[in-house]
Amino acid sequence: MAKVQINLGAITFSATGRRKRAVARVRLVPGDGKVVVNNRPYDEYFHRDTQLLIVRQPLDNTNTLGKFNVFARIHGGGVSGQAGALRHGIARALVRFDENLRSSLRRGGFLTRDPREKESKKYGRKRARRGFQWTKR
Repeated sequence: MAKVQINLGAITFSATGRRKRAVARVRLVPGDGKVVVNNRPYDEYFHRDTQLLIVRQPLDNTNTLGKFNVFARIHGGGVSGQAGALRHGIARALVRFDENLRSSLRRGGFLTRDPREKESKKYGRKRARRGFQWTKR
C-alpha cells in the first residue's frame, strides 16, 4: 500500500459529494491529474474499471483531466456508492472552479445527487418490506 504525500497549494476548490450512505470531501488543486483517495492512488482504492471510469467522468466531460490533482477523503457506504460520491464531489468542485462548466456537468447528470438509499428494516419483518412467510397449518 503506497501512501501519498499531500501538499495542498495556494488555490484549492473544495466540495462535498454524496451517494447512498457515502460522503466524499473533495479538494481540487491545479496539477498534473493525480487522483488520491484516503491517501492512496484511486486506481489502488477502486478495483473495478467501471468505478475508475465513474470517478473520471466529470473530468473527461469538461476536458480538465490533466489539469487538476484530486484529493478526497471518503467514508461510509460501499465502494460503488463511494465512487458515485467522489464523482458528485468532483463535479461540484469543478463548478466552483468555473461556473461555465455547470451546463455540461448538468447535462451529464453529474451535479444531481442520487437520492436513493436503502429503506430501513421494520420490526416484525425480515427486511424493510418482506414479511415472514404465512402458512395456514
